[in-house]
Amino acid sequence: MNKYLIIALSILSFVVIAALLLVFDMIDYAKMPAGVDKTVKILTVGKRESFNVTIANLSEAGIIKDPIRFKLLALIKRYDTKIKAGEYALSSLMPPAVILDMMVRGKTYLHKVTIPEGYNLRQIAAVISGAGFGTEEDFIKKTTDPSFVSNKGIEAKSLEGYIYPDTYYFPKDESVEDIVSAMVERLWAVFKPEWKERANELGFSIHQIITLASIIEKETGDKHERELISSVFYNRLKKGMRLETDPTVIYGIKKFDGNITRKHLSTKTPYNTYQIEGLPPGPIASPGYDSIKASLYPAETPYIFFVSKNDGTHYFSANFKEHNRAVNKYQRSKDKEPLSEINSETESDALQNNQKIQPLT
Repeated sequence: MNKYLIIALSILSFVVIAALLLVFDMIDYAKMPAGVDKTVKILTVGKRESFNVTIANLSEAGIIKDPIRFKLLALIKRYDTKIKAGEYALSSLMPPAVILDMMVRGKTYLHKVTIPEGYNLRQIAAVISGAGFGTEEDFIKKTTDPSFVSNKGIEAKSLEGYIYPDTYYFPKDESVEDIVSAMVERLWAVFKPEWKERANELGFSIHQIITLASIIEKETGDKHERELISSVFYNRLKKGMRLETDPTVIYGIKKFDGNITRKHLSTKTPYNTYQIEGLPPGPIASPGYDSIKASLYPAETPYIFFVSKNDGTHYFSANFKEHNRAVNKYQRSKDKEPLSEINSETESDALQNNQKIQPLT
């Protein structure tokens, strides 16, 4: 056999064996975690960051070992140019193949944002800003932008009431606009088609339903009471009575200090339901599922009054006399009188004159 052929075959054999060894080594490396530390670390990959910088950061954080082999693995998979920017939650327990897969798919770390039921726009703005997504001013500006609100199919001056209270997860670089859009879309996903039909049956627009639901939300934290609260409002509306609900008054007060006064109740604002007829012009907070449902399906009751029992629940009354007794029992004390005095007029007089009588709360 020609000696040159022997040399060539020997070299070829060496290359094949080396290649096979490399393949097996890469297979083992791809599956082998860098360590046993369970600590999750957040690694940020910049938008214009080179792959070499990313590898160096991974190595420095102790998430990978042997940066050269990690880069070779990425080159073999052709992942080196497909890494997506963002935050990644990684640990040394993750095999290199998993780490690369996460970065190529863009499975970034998501920040949890929880919007409680009954929060208004300013409270929600503080939550969003506190989670690291823009400023409170950014949020308020976006949610009160007439063009943006209109593009969401909402006939209102702002998105008050339309930011659905729920738990959301967003990547670090999510824009305020995208966050707001996701929260409004969540509301429409929850608001069933049959609910729209029900609103029409009741003679209410969706905006009015959300407005009523927001008042119900602010009046009680007990979900079992919401249909009862709703029935009181419906009954009062049918009788031509003012809603007379404190949360709407509070919403209309600039820089409310936590103390509602007789002056507040007697000062006319668009949201003071002691002074205006019917519903206020818009929602006062973001209602949750149960409150929206209650606004569409009120309980059938004769109630037109309710008063706090100071335990998170309310006492409901069908007439003025019974309500007066409940107020005396639960609200009046020798040291303090309610903000609105119960006068000597009869219930029929109150209905006829539509004058202010004892607050609902």
